[in-house]
Parts: sequence; structure tokens; C-alpha cells
Amino acid sequence: MQAELIDIRNHIAAFPPFDDMSEELLDRVVSAIEVEYFRAGTPILAFGEENQWLYYVRSGAVEVFRRSGELFNRIGEGGIFGQFSLLLNNKVRFPAKALEDTLVYRIDRETFHYLFENNDNFADFVEIEDSSRLRSAVSRREKSSLMTSRVTRLFSRKPVCAPSTIRLQEAARIMTEEGVSSLLLMDESQQPPKLAGIVTDKDLRTRALSEALPPETPIGDIMSEDVITIRSNVFIFEAMLTMLHNNVHFLPVMDRDEVRGVVALSDIVKHESQNSLFLVSNIFHQKTVKGLKKISKDVRHSFVRMVNEDANSHMVGSAMAGIGRSFTQRLLELGEEKLGPPPIPYCFMALGSMARDEMLVLTDQDNAMILDDRFDPEQHDDYFLALAKFVSDGLAECGYTYCTGDIMATNRHWRQPLKVWKHYFTDWIENPKAEALLNSNIFFDLDGIYGQTEFAEALKTLISEKASNSQRFLTMLARNALNRTPPIGFFRNFVLEKDGQHRNSFNLKRRGTAPLSDLIRVHALACGSRAQNSFERLNAIGKTKLLLDDDLGNLRDALEFIAIVRIRHQALDIEQGREPDNNVNPEDLSPFERSHLKDAFQVVSNAQKFLRFRYNAQVGRNV
Repeated sequence: MQAELIDIRNHIAAFPPFDDMSEELLDRVVSAIEVEYFRAGTPILAFGEENQWLYYVRSGAVEVFRRSGELFNRIGEGGIFGQFSLLLNNKVRFPAKALEDTLVYRIDRETFHYLFENNDNFADFVEIEDSSRLRSAVSRREKSSLMTSRVTRLFSRKPVCAPSTIRLQEAARIMTEEGVSSLLLMDESQQPPKLAGIVTDKDLRTRALSEALPPETPIGDIMSEDVITIRSNVFIFEAMLTMLHNNVHFLPVMDRDEVRGVVALSDIVKHESQNSLFLVSNIFHQKTVKGLKKISKDVRHSFVRMVNEDANSHMVGSAMAGIGRSFTQRLLELGEEKLGPPPIPYCFMALGSMARDEMLVLTDQDNAMILDDRFDPEQHDDYFLALAKFVSDGLAECGYTYCTGDIMATNRHWRQPLKVWKHYFTDWIENPKAEALLNSNIFFDLDGIYGQTEFAEALKTLISEKASNSQRFLTMLARNALNRTPPIGFFRNFVLEKDGQHRNSFNLKRRGTAPLSDLIRVHALACGSRAQNSFERLNAIGKTKLLLDDDLGNLRDALEFIAIVRIRHQALDIEQGREPDNNVNPEDLSPFERSHLKDAFQVVSNAQKFLRFRYNAQVGRNV
């Protein structure tokens, strides 16, 4: 093959839809190519004219228009156009002109149709637009069986149940005879009987034997009430995340009010080992901060394993958040053992990515304390400051760095009684100030993870009731959400850092997932949603019809694709012995990733335009 043809072949093989073609198909394409040059401003395709070519941009930029004259797309190096006319009746539906001096390769109609018939990826690529291509890219990733199998697949027997009125000895006898580690206790005063509680082997050891309770003790004295349950139609990975989030090892599975079965931690381990569950269990067995620090290195091993098993971003983010919660909860337990019981009730709050279940391995600690309204600083604050410092220092030992913005419970401003927190949120919402909101955005992602978690739920209720009724607040929040833009330029080229440590790269968190979570948060608050996770917020938004179904789907796909590229980048850093970060050089990405990241960033850009319009959030405009 001539040197010129080799150069052409190497170039097209780096861009979709040619990047996964066989050698034979690539040779066929190259042999059919013609080269043409267009000066800036020159028409390439006119509406309604006949077209016999697929165009591939070697260099330069092309604008594609709708018949109305509205701009449809801008295409740079490696992009294609002209395919829609070849798929229909060879009549141009989308006219095109050279935006700058442009060199194109033309592929004839016969070769185009041969590729269409003989390469599924090529057919999929040319048939669908950017947003649908992105959806295809997200859906074509392999999924582990944890994400495709229903929890009912784990059932090996019917649930073992007993009346909630039985005695301790009878419960132990039933569990022994049935060979089970948990017993469901039913309230038989209702018809049909309703689930009243659960007792486990651990309960018998820690609540009965260790306390030397007599055999005739009512089982209700030691059973766990307010049982965490799951529905029978959820996937196994959702059961896993529920266990991680709530630190439980048994989950009754419900079909409406009927108990269908019980899923145990061991059932999921047998189905497909996921060491994040083992890690959480191990965290709660540690007796010292030194012990927690020792096992904290396993967090990265767990992260890499999940990535290599093709877990999706929601699963990875939720698992990492569950692990982070577990370290925090165990440190609070150890802190209370050291300092004594708290003088008044309190709630320890997670903020930011942990609250959203979107945490990865590179993270700092963002937290706060809600104290009972009986809080007296002179009597109580020494204790809670000491507890907050114990937890914060312990988290830092375990790899969760101190927050550079000092958004931690060690800061007295973020260690306040519930009534003060209600005042904070009321003031932020009813009297919004741009700078104050910019610094308080993180507090609108909150989750109570220890203690009186109903305090945090009260704040969620207040936010959901007030935020949706304050247009000024939503406008300012939307304006703040527009401060971070995706790294894509006018011609769909990546916008890179020009100097400094991260020269020639872009930050996938600051320029990708963060702008998405920011704009999704605004819509969710406008809808009065209490959801925290970005995917769950999108579900809540969908129920209100604030966004069209296609727009919601595009946002989900963009969030998933950007997040999974970020996740894989960090996993690769860990595997290669580098400290993980969020900065990616486009040259280190595959052509597939580069192409679909551009699609995803375009979705973010379009969503920000709608946000600006929907909430009248023009930068610099007084509100």
C-alpha cells in the first residue's frame, strides 16, 4: 500500500465508526476514498440536491444545518456527514458548508452501503444522532450479573417465620432446627400477618446470651423492629447497596406486604464475590483507629475490583459512599466509647458526594453535626468538638483528607442545634445571596448517617417545601450551576488546560460530573424532590414532566458515560501505581471514549443552556 494510503488508513482507523473495523473493511474504505478541499465559507451540500458520498473530515471544520437554516451540528476532525441522504433517497436533508479551510475524504455510496450491511457498529453509528449514539455507547458496556439478575434468584428456600409473641428459647430452637441465621417475626394479630421484626444469630449472642436473659424472655425484647426491607423486583446490586448503606446482613424481600424470602450477605457472596461487603463488615470489627487505618488500603482494591467487573457508576459510587459511611460510623462509635455517651442527642451528617452516593476513591471529608435543640454551648460543646475532632482526624488517617473549605463538624458554624440549621436553610432559600449560596451548595446534598437521623430528615422536608416556592433562590442556584462548563469548544474540540501541572488535560469532575450534578440539583429542588442521588433526582424530575423524556435520558447517559470514564481513569492510575486524579489527557483516551465524551459534553452544554433559560439565570443579571 502506498505511503499516502497508509496515512489515510491510519487516520480513519482512529475515529468511530471506523475504529473497530476489520483490516479487510478498512482496506475497502481506503481504496474507495477521494480527497477534496473546500475553502472557508464554501457550500459542500445544498438542501435537496443529490448526494452520492459520505464525507469524512480530515482537517478543518464543517457546519451542518437544518432545512430552516438553524445550525444542527459542527463537525471537526474525524467527524462524518452526508450519511442521512445516503440512508434515504440520496437527497440532501442537512445542508453543509466549510466553516474554515477543510480537507475531506469522500467515500462513495456503494462502499457506504456495503459497510452498512456488513458492520453493525457502522450501521448503528450512521443511523442515530449524537444523543442516541451516547445511549448506545452506555448500553453496550458489559454488565455483571449483579446488575442484571433479580434478587429472587438468590432464594434457596421459603422464609422461616414465627409469631412475634414467642419466647427466646423457642426462637433459638426454631432457628437451630431450620438451620437458619435469621428468623422473621410476624404480628399475627393482623390478617394477613405483617412483618413485625427480625432476630439474628448476632442478636442471640449480643442481646440474649451476653446479658444472661432467661429462656422465657419474650422475643420482642431483643428483636430488631423497623426492619430494612427490599422489593422482590429489585436487582441483586440494589440489595448489595442497601446492605452497604444500612450496615445490615439480612434483608427480608417483600412483594407488597407479603414476605417472599430473606437475602443474606452470604447469599450475595456466593452469587458473586464483592469484597466491598467484606470490607464494610471488617470495618465494624476494628477496635482502634490504627486498625481502621490498616484496612483502609483495601478501599482502593475494592474500587478497582468493581471497575474491572464492569459495575456501573451508580454501583461504584454507592459502594464507595457506603464504605465511607462505615468508616465514619465506626469512628463515631469508637469516639463515644472514648468520651462517654453524648450529653444530648445528635445527628452526624454526610454532605456532598457521600450524601449523593457518588463517592470515588479521590475524595475529602464533608460533614456536619445537628444537635438537639437543648444544646447549651457551655455544657455540651466541649464534648461534641472532641467527638468531631476524633472522627475528622480518624477519617484523615483512613485516607479521607480534611476539607480545604473547612466544611466539617470541627467547625463550630457547622455544629449547631436543629433550630439553627433550620434558620440556615430558611435564610439561604428565602434571602438568597450569590456568594453565600456558592459556599453553601454542598449543604443541599445531605444525609444523616448516625444518631438521630430524623434531624436530617427534618431538614430535607424543610428544603423540599421551601425551595420549590422561591424563584429567586432557584435563579441564583442555577446561576451558580453555570459557573462550571464542559470542556468542549465551538467546533466540538476539547478545551484543555494551557499551563500548570495539568497542562493539555481537562478535569472530568470539575468540568464533567460536577456541572451535571449541579444542574440536576436545581431541577430536583424546583420539583420539591427529597432525593439526593443524581440518578434518583432525574427519576423524580421525570415524574413532574419538567424535562422531556428524551432530555432526561440524555442527561442519564451523559452522567453515566462521563462518570465511568472518570472511574476507569482512576482505576488505571491505581493499577499502574500512580496517585489517582480527575485530570485526563485526550491523547490517553481511546477514540471511542474521545468521540462519546464529546457527545456527553454536548449534552451538558445544551442542558446548561436550558437551565439558563428556564430559571432566567443570566450571568450578571440582578434578581
